[in-house]
Amino acid sequence: MVKTYAVVLGAVLVLLGIGGLLLGDGVLLGLLNVDVLEDLVHVVSGGLLLFAGLQRDAGVARGVVGAVSVVYLLVGVLGFVLPYLFGLLPHGYTLVDNLLHLVLGILGLLVYANSRLPEAERGAADPRA
Repeated sequence: MVKTYAVVLGAVLVLLGIGGLLLGDGVLLGLLNVDVLEDLVHVVSGGLLLFAGLQRDAGVARGVVGAVSVVYLLVGVLGFVLPYLFGLLPHGYTLVDNLLHLVLGILGLLVYANSRLPEAERGAADPRA
């Protein structure tokens, strides 16, 4: 499940980032921030998730999903306090941006928490030995 989540979310984020780069800077439909930095972060985090989701080892995908989710959760919280992220975002985060980041962070952490690795991959000793 964690690998599928990583691939799907990764593809969506890459497409979202590329679309944002094509649209340029501004606020899309008055709802979403479209800044170059934001779009590049979406492309990079999406690419990282895609890469991790396509690996054979579910532990890689699990680790990347956990790390990316924590970052999105922190960005969602920071967006309410510092909407321009210390001047890095010329148009600032909107309420919708913040809520989406929070949802992605929480959903990713739920996937992470519910994707325990099999005993053999956790390095647990075989109880039969």
